[in-house]
Amino acid sequence: MKEIGWPTIDSKHLVVYSKQMLDLENEIFSQGMPQEALMEKVGIQLSKWLLKRKSLLNKGVIVFLGPGHNGGDGAVIAKELFLKGYLVKLWCPFPLKKTLTINYVNYLTSLGVEILGEPPNPEGKDLWIDAIFGNNQNRKVDEELIELFNKKFKKGSGKVVSIDVPTGLCPDSGKPFSKNAVKANYNLVIGLNKIGLLQDAALPYIGELHHIDIGISRSQLCKLESKILKITYQDLKTINLPLLPKNSSKYKRGRTLLIAGSERYPGAAHLVIKGAISSGAGFVAAILPDLVSKLIWQVEPEAVVVGKLSSDPNGNSILFDALKNIDFSNYDSIVIGPGIGLNEDDWEKSTQYLLDFKGLLILDADALNRISKSNLGPKFFLERKYETWITPHDNEFMRLFPEIECTNKVELAINAAKEFDINILLKGANSVIANNENAWQLFGTDSETARAGLGDLLSGFIGGCSAIDLSYFGDNIKTESLAKYVSLHSFAASKCKKGSNASSIGDRLSKLMRKTKTRLMS
Repeated sequence: MKEIGWPTIDSKHLVVYSKQMLDLENEIFSQGMPQEALMEKVGIQLSKWLLKRKSLLNKGVIVFLGPGHNGGDGAVIAKELFLKGYLVKLWCPFPLKKTLTINYVNYLTSLGVEILGEPPNPEGKDLWIDAIFGNNQNRKVDEELIELFNKKFKKGSGKVVSIDVPTGLCPDSGKPFSKNAVKANYNLVIGLNKIGLLQDAALPYIGELHHIDIGISRSQLCKLESKILKITYQDLKTINLPLLPKNSSKYKRGRTLLIAGSERYPGAAHLVIKGAISSGAGFVAAILPDLVSKLIWQVEPEAVVVGKLSSDPNGNSILFDALKNIDFSNYDSIVIGPGIGLNEDDWEKSTQYLLDFKGLLILDADALNRISKSNLGPKFFLERKYETWITPHDNEFMRLFPEIECTNKVELAINAAKEFDINILLKGANSVIANNENAWQLFGTDSETARAGLGDLLSGFIGGCSAIDLSYFGDNIKTESLAKYVSLHSFAASKCKKGSNASSIGDRLSKLMRKTKTRLMS
């Protein structure tokens, strides 16, 4: 397995499928931990989170208990809150099945906790706790129950907290089993992150996601063969970037070549260049449309124009005439694609130059669309014997790999990376970065930064950052480096006070890179 250095492999970062979590729990039980003890521990940890937020509890609490051990966790929560003096009631929408849960409910009634005989009123101001199925659900649920919760959510007079996984939501895909799932204001995830909760499809249902640590040992975590890691903006504090020797010349501080833009899309070229310059790369070269090459010195004078792109009658860029005059050995990385437009004949003629390039080839946007329409199709990646990264969004990915069908975006990215020996950034609200074994998934990003041009800025930034890493590490560049670049770009976009346009974010990104390296030097 490819070694992972960032972020830390722990319960806060690791992401699992529902069966993996069940297997871990069964292993804990096989080592001697009584089920009663684990249920008590989980319920107390959940209760501690709630008790720190007393404003949620002051109008009373109704705990919805499921028939299994998730219902048992809810029963422990009910007990803890009741003993702290809060008004707590229970409702059991299904007959209880697990002996532990039944016994705990009997104990609660002996304490004086009321069990409701009919569904509660969704217009009340009390807190509803969804402890019905959690990680164990695998089929659709009574839609009337889900509608009851969602009336509460829509009314907004009292909050909804789901335990582990909202009822009706698949823990592996993040999609509802039927038409809908419970919409929670808060989702308390037990033990390890469930992969479905991190998918774009789950965002309307999960609300704020909070991890509840239950003390799973590192030895147990390391047994997971493939690692999927959740990364958030908090992890930027632990990012390490290479600090090059102070006497390095510009040609030894990362050399990247950018091939972008067309008469139809001239702005893409400018944004790619801005992204590369914000990385701090020593030498940023570009092959640009004639219109852009004449003006770029006025806005990005640091970029060196080494070639010009002619155009076809439709305004799409022609690459071949420019590529045949380039000495590719001068560059650590090449970025190609943003805004170049579609021209299938030109791509067929240009393919061999890109196959022969021995550095890191980064393909984005129209380069990917050209590949999907080419004679080789995605077999292009198998023909190429050197490091290749691609950065598609969902539609570009499906055009490239129409036969790959999986449960979620992480599976899509890993399977494509494995089949075609590439590294993939699958862009989205929660972007995925993957190689053939492991994946990193962003979470908690700012949805307001989904703007035109940011992908162009990102591809240039990746080109510049990767060139720096290659000049430092040689050919040994890791997929986690790509995850770092994507995280830095996303964070800069979220914190840009001047607005969410790509140009302003590029300026913010430059400052962030400088700040990060200053921290590493201190």
